[in-house]
Amino acid sequence: MDSLFLFIELLSVLCFFLIILYYHHLQCKKTSSMEPTKWPILGYLPSLVANIHHFHDWTTRLHNGVGYSFQARIGSTGLRYFITCDPSNVRRIFTSNFANYPKGDEFAMIFDVLGGGILNADGQSWRRQRVKVQMLMSEPRFRSFTALCCRDKVEKSLLPFLALAADDGRPCDLADVFLRLTFDVTCTLVCGVDPGCLVVTGGRLPVVPFMRATDVALETIFLRHIIPMPCWKLMRMFNVGPERKMAIARRTIDSFMADTIAARRAAMLKNEGATDHSADLLSSFLCHENNSHDDITGDKFVRDSTLSLLVAGRDGMAAALSWFFYLVSTTPRVEQKLLDELSLVVASRPRDDDGGMATFHASEIKSLVYLHAAMCETLRLYPPVPFEFKTAAAADVLPCGKVLKAGDKVLFFNYSMGRMEGVWGKDCKEFRPERWLTEEGGLRYEPSYKFFSFNTGPRTCLGRDMAFVLTKTVAAAMLWNFAFEVVPGHVVEPRLSIILHMKNGLVVRVKRRAGMTSRVV
Repeated sequence: MDSLFLFIELLSVLCFFLIILYYHHLQCKKTSSMEPTKWPILGYLPSLVANIHHFHDWTTRLHNGVGYSFQARIGSTGLRYFITCDPSNVRRIFTSNFANYPKGDEFAMIFDVLGGGILNADGQSWRRQRVKVQMLMSEPRFRSFTALCCRDKVEKSLLPFLALAADDGRPCDLADVFLRLTFDVTCTLVCGVDPGCLVVTGGRLPVVPFMRATDVALETIFLRHIIPMPCWKLMRMFNVGPERKMAIARRTIDSFMADTIAARRAAMLKNEGATDHSADLLSSFLCHENNSHDDITGDKFVRDSTLSLLVAGRDGMAAALSWFFYLVSTTPRVEQKLLDELSLVVASRPRDDDGGMATFHASEIKSLVYLHAAMCETLRLYPPVPFEFKTAAAADVLPCGKVLKAGDKVLFFNYSMGRMEGVWGKDCKEFRPERWLTEEGGLRYEPSYKFFSFNTGPRTCLGRDMAFVLTKTVAAAMLWNFAFEVVPGHVVEPRLSIILHMKNGLVVRVKRRAGMTSRVV
C-alpha cells in the first residue's frame, strides 16, 4: 500500500513538472510577453475568461503586444476571429471593399431584437431605408426641431434637476441622468413623445422599464459575440441564462414600441383632414406609409426602424456625455479652458440681471471650437461603440497582408485604435483636446477610418450632426452653471456591453458655480 501511495505521489510530481514544462514551452512560442497563452483545444479561452471583467483594456493590451492585427481562436467552440485595429484595414473593409462585408445573417441573428431596421439591414433594404432616413433628418424643419428640443429639455428638465441635486448636497449618478435625458430627447425627436424621465416625483425619478430592458438586451448581445451561436440558441430554446433575461427584455421593448406607435397612429387619425405639422420621424414614417406602395412600410418596418433610431440615439449620446464629464472633471486644465471659451460667448450677450441659469443657442454652440475638440477627444478615447463585427462574403486580402476566406469573421476594435501610438502618437492615452486644433485655432480634420466613432464609408452615422448638437448643448449649459466632482473611491470602468456605458455609473457631487448666470437669447 505504501508503495502505491509513493507511486501516485511521484506520478503527481511528474505530471506537475510536465505541465510547468509545457507551459514554459507555450510561453517561449509567444511573439510578445503580452500575448495570451494559446492552449491546445482551449485557445485563448482561459485568458478571455480571466480578463472578461476588463475586456476592452485587455484587448488593447493584446494589440499593443502582438500588433494591430492577430488571429484569435476561442477554444474548440468554432469561434475564430481576425481581430484588428489597423486604420488601413478599416478603410478596406468599410469603404473601398464595402460590398464584400455586409452585416450578414449571423449579425442579424445576434442583433435580432432590432429586427430589420437600418442597423441590421443589408442590400436594397438598407439602401432604401438610409435614403429615407437621410432625407427626413436633413430637412431644415427637423434640424430646427432638434436644436429647439435639445435646448428646451436642458433648460426645463436637466438644469432644474441638477440645481436640486446641488442644493440638497446629495450625490448624483450622471450616467443615469444622461440616459434619461437622451431617452427623453430621442423619444421626442423620433416618436414625438416626451416620456419625462427626469421628472422627480416624491423625491425619486420614475422607473422606466424600457430603459432597463434595452440595457439587458445590449449586454446579452455582447455575450452573444463570445458564446458560440449553438450554445446561446440552446439557452434561448430552454429559456435559461442571459437568454431568459433577453426574452423578458424583448417583451418589454416590443410592448413599449407597440404602445408608442399605436398612440401616434391614433393621434394622427384624430387630426385627420388637418395639416400635420409634426416634425418627429415616426410621424413622417406613418405619413409616408399612407402615401406609398413600396415595401418599407407597415407595422414591422415602423417598429424596427423606430427602435433602431431610439437605441442609436439614446445610448450613443448618453455614453459620450458620461465619459466627457468624467474626463473633464478629472482634468482641471481642460475644464478651465472650456469655461474660458464659454465666458466669451456669455460676455457677448446683452447684459441681463435676471439671475437665471444660462443655456446656449445653436448658433452659439457652433462657435465653441474647444468644446467640439474636447468632445472629439472623448469619442476617440471612449467611442460609444467599442467594436464592430463583420463577415467576409468572398475572399479578400487586407492591407496588412491577411488573406480572408469567404465566411471569415472580423472584429474591429475602435476602443483599441484610439490607444495606439502608431495611430495617435505617444500621448495617445492622454485626454488632450489640443490634438484636434490647428495652429490657427481651427478644427483639425482626421479621416473617418482613423476617427471611427461615427463609422466610415457608406454606413457613416446619419445622426452625427444631431449628436454633436445635443451633446454640446448639454455640456455647455452644465459646465457653465455647475461644477462636478467624482465621489472619492467611486470606480469608473466600462460595462460589458456593445455600448460603452459605465459599469458603476458616474457618481458625482454637484455644486453651483458662483456668478455664472445669463438668460438664453
